Amino acid sequence: MAPIRVKIVTACQNAAQQRIIAVGAILLLCVATGLAGCTSPATIPVSLPSGGTPVATQAPPAQNNLIVSPTDVVPDNNQVSVIVQEKEYSAIIPVVFDGGKGQYLVKSAQVTLYRSDGQVITKPLGIRKGDVVNLEGTKQTDRVVVHVSQVNGQTYKVADVLSEYRTR
Repeated sequence: MAPIRVKIVTACQNAAQQRIIAVGAILLLCVATGLAGCTSPATIPVSLPSGGTPVATQAPPAQNNLIVSPTDVVPDNNQVSVIVQEKEYSAIIPVVFDGGKGQYLVKSAQVTLYRSDGQVITKPLGIRKGDVVNLEGTKQTDRVVVHVSQVNGQTYKVADVLSEYRTR
């Protein structure tokens, strides 16, 4: 008795056709993303005065700047602590670098103050445990954001808090 041959037919006859369809779908997705404008981050032009030192800039309306957003997830071995202390009666906001497992990986730290009057002030924060920068806030609610840059090139937002003015 002779063997019976059975041929199974699929939607795509072979692996090559399946790959062509997959590559086509990926290209279509990339083109759609590019046309939607989702490929480049928003840039904010920054100008430095002739001395090369950053200065406080006028920001868009303060209401937009006073909304906190989540901080970044920092790998456990790169963790550092920055403490935004309670605003003093004189509206000074102390920010303290408190060290952590990853403190020796930190290249720099910057603190940005979004004042309720619309001003935005950025100052460097020392990277040794106990280093403090005092920010001149307002006698209203201000926002403090701290970014830490590490030697591996990564920058993490490690603090984003509202600092409310307290009365006696």
